[in-house]
Amino acid sequence: MKRVLIIEDDPQIVDLIEIHLNDLGCSLVRASDGLRGLAAAEGSTFDLIILDLMLPHVDGLEVCRRLRMQKINTPILMLTAKSEEIDKVLGLETGADDYLTKPFSVREFIARVKAIFRRSNLAQQKQQAKPPSILDFGDLVIDLEKRKVTLAQKRVELSPKEFELLALMAASPGKSYDRQRLLTLVWGYDFDGFEHTVNSHINRLRRKIEPQADQPRYILTTWGVGYRFNEEL
Repeated sequence: MKRVLIIEDDPQIVDLIEIHLNDLGCSLVRASDGLRGLAAAEGSTFDLIILDLMLPHVDGLEVCRRLRMQKINTPILMLTAKSEEIDKVLGLETGADDYLTKPFSVREFIARVKAIFRRSNLAQQKQQAKPPSILDFGDLVIDLEKRKVTLAQKRVELSPKEFELLALMAASPGKSYDRQRLLTLVWGYDFDGFEHTVNSHINRLRRKIEPQADQPRYILTTWGVGYRFNEEL
C-alpha cells in the first residue's frame, strides 16, 4: 500500500483526493498547514507528497525547499490555484516532481499520481539491480569504484590484476572459479598453459590480505576446481 501525505488547507479538496487515492489502494495522512506538513514528512516515510502552494504559516515552496535540503527525496506533486508560468517554474526548481493547477480534473490528477508511482517503482528497481560499489566483509573492505582495498582500516596496495582477481571473486562469495576461467576473465587469455600465473597472483594476494596466508580466511581453495571467496563472512 502506498502512503501519501497531503499538505492542503482546503478540506473539500482533501476529501476529494482521499476518495480517489483510496480507490488506488493508498493510505492518506493529512496536514492542514506547512508546519504540520513539514513535521509529518520529517517524521515518517511516504511514497508521495501532495503539496499545496498557498499554505498557512509556511508556504508550499518553502516546505519543498526545506525537504530537499534535508535530502528527503519523496516525490512531490505540487498543487496551486495560480496558473502563471513563473509559479510552475519556481515549484519545479525547488524540487517538485510535477505540478497541477487548480481546478484540475480527477482523471488528470489520477494520471499524474500513477505516472509518479511508475517512475518511483522504476527508479527503485534500477537501484536494486545496480551492483554495490563497496563490498564490506568486516575488516576487509573493497571499494570497486576507487579500486581501493582496506584491511582493518589500513590501505592494502594491490597490483591491478590482484585487485581484479579479488574484486571478481568477492562479488560472488561462494562461487568457485577454475584457473582457466580466472585467466580468461582477468587476463583475457583464452588458452591453456598459463594457470601458474593465477596461482602466483593468488599466493601474493593471500600474503597481503590474509591474517595467516597458510590458513586463508577470505580466498579459499575449492579442491579439484580452483578458488572461491568465503561465503560465510
